[in-house]
Amino acid sequence: MKNYYVMTLFPELIDNVVRESISGRAIQSGFMSVQAFNIRDYTKDSHNHVDDYPYGGGAGMLMQVQPVVDCYRHIVNTIGHRPGRVLFMSPQGKTFDQKMAEELSKEEDILFLCGHYEGIDERALEILEVEHVSIGDYILTGGELPALSMIDSISRLVHGVLNKDESHEIESFSDGLLEYPQYTRPENFEDHTVPKILLSGDHKKVDEWRHQMSLERTKERRPDLYEKYVAENPEEFAPKKSKRKRHRKPADQSELPSGNPEI
Repeated sequence: MKNYYVMTLFPELIDNVVRESISGRAIQSGFMSVQAFNIRDYTKDSHNHVDDYPYGGGAGMLMQVQPVVDCYRHIVNTIGHRPGRVLFMSPQGKTFDQKMAEELSKEEDILFLCGHYEGIDERALEILEVEHVSIGDYILTGGELPALSMIDSISRLVHGVLNKDESHEIESFSDGLLEYPQYTRPENFEDHTVPKILLSGDHKKVDEWRHQMSLERTKERRPDLYEKYVAENPEEFAPKKSKRKRHRKPADQSELPSGNPEI
């Protein structure tokens, strides 16, 4: 079973989201679990504060080291070991992608640390030995939404979470390309028709068409992914060698038999 642990100031946000849709069914079926821990429950401050002004001055407030570290230690003591991966949601980290999702799907326990305010005391990050992970080059109010995005993406790759194991295999990024366009009934809607190839019943031609559409869509919308795909699959784009018809070299006339052999 896949186990997620989320350290956050807003556990209700995590709980409300994971109870819905695919993740909710997966939790009920026992394929995964998500536990949110409120960092504020571990503060020793008499006023229940978890933040303070940064040393050296500057705008905003920082989450304090003590409640973060104590929350983490409580999780470790509860499950009996350090989670396989401890991830801190940060724009300074390595960008999360499908390859990382596949890697993380093999981990049994993953802990997400969600920051807030202007960040977290650096000592907490050092003590937890976190991995910095980003979902893009932009700033959010906290780490909860990135953590939820990653949980959703990773969970789709866990056996049993989706209704069919093959469901994730044809989606965008599974082979380095964007997904091809798809259609369903009706065949004609306001003069917008389904490509005839999809109605042909020729599965080989359908697969070829879908692959070509994926290539074109990726080239148009994500040229960076297209260039990477071309570099990793050079044989697919190599010029096709034309089959030349072999011509026999004419024999030397002197070697040809005479039309009037000697008697």
